[in-house]
Amino acid sequence: MQNKARLELADYEAENLARLQRAFARKWEFIFMQAEAQVKIDRKKDKTERKILDSQERAFWDVHRPVPGCVNTTEMDIRKCRRLKNPQKVKKSVYGVTEESQSQSPVHIPSQPIRKTTKEDIRKQITFLNAQIDRHCLKMSKVAESLIAYTEQYVEYDPLVTPAEPSNPWISDDITLWDIEMSKEPSQQRVKRWGFSFDEVLKDQVGRDQFRRFLESEFSSENLRFWLAVQDLKKQPLQDVAKRVEEIWQEFLAPGAPSAINLDSHSYEITSQNVKDGGRYTFEDAQEHIYKLMKSDSYARFLRSNAYQDLLLAKKKPESEQGRRTSLEKFTRSVGSFLRTKMQPKLFCNQHRPKEAPLCQGSTSCVDIEAQGMWTEEVLEE
Repeated sequence: MQNKARLELADYEAENLARLQRAFARKWEFIFMQAEAQVKIDRKKDKTERKILDSQERAFWDVHRPVPGCVNTTEMDIRKCRRLKNPQKVKKSVYGVTEESQSQSPVHIPSQPIRKTTKEDIRKQITFLNAQIDRHCLKMSKVAESLIAYTEQYVEYDPLVTPAEPSNPWISDDITLWDIEMSKEPSQQRVKRWGFSFDEVLKDQVGRDQFRRFLESEFSSENLRFWLAVQDLKKQPLQDVAKRVEEIWQEFLAPGAPSAINLDSHSYEITSQNVKDGGRYTFEDAQEHIYKLMKSDSYARFLRSNAYQDLLLAKKKPESEQGRRTSLEKFTRSVGSFLRTKMQPKLFCNQHRPKEAPLCQGSTSCVDIEAQGMWTEEVLEE
């Protein structure tokens, strides 16, 4: 708006002005008129006052909207200070690739001589790269897919998303849930959840019992009993830990143990050393080895076994049969009630029956007609 050379806009200011013109294109004429009115008011002020206001405005924008590449005009750029103090410092990216830091400041800094790379630097770089290789990196798309799959798998077990079946007895009059919990047979939804992971079987008391029965059929139940014994050891009071450690060792790991488990030599050596100073985590390595063994071998066979498949399919039959039986019972009861209602007026007690009426001998459906204020003749006419 001003053509004076001292008030010409810089390149970045001109770009910002053009961006604002595009953003406020519909109101730009009104904004321009307001700016012209403000300029006319400023011209009426004293020259000294105008200079003070102009300097204050420039200082405000230099601090709060600095020139690109600078922190602000009142302090030194921290990145610039670091380069001056450490001229040989190089920047490392996230993936361990060294990159020379580039200045975003328009001020030119003379380049410093870079020292030669030594063997120690190469060794450090190799160690760093090996550590980066061992890092577990996943793409965000893979993580999102895993979360979506997990959510879809467990959505029917989340009562906040899917209504519980049967309904909660505390908020409804249906006590079917308590009846299911009291019964020894698990529900179909419960059995289906065992197939999600091995941890689901171990968390469920009924699941552990079914898995133990399967292992007994394969003569390998000592693995599960050892794992459960170690889990129970971690919950024991401190005064009973040493005694319980010795019992577990004598039952599962000692030479000639009655329920010896299959343990590799490395885990056995570590466990043997830990038993000398028994604690809650003495059998940690052995427990982890047995857990992996059951998860990779026994659990897969358990899901393919007839015991699990029969248990999973057996839950579908009673529901349909019970539904049909319930419908049949309802139909039978309704028909029986209808027939009793129709036949009830035709029954007479022996003292009031005519010759044509059949004798009612000990029938519980006899109607006392006189007590109901009905005449025998009227009933006979009907």
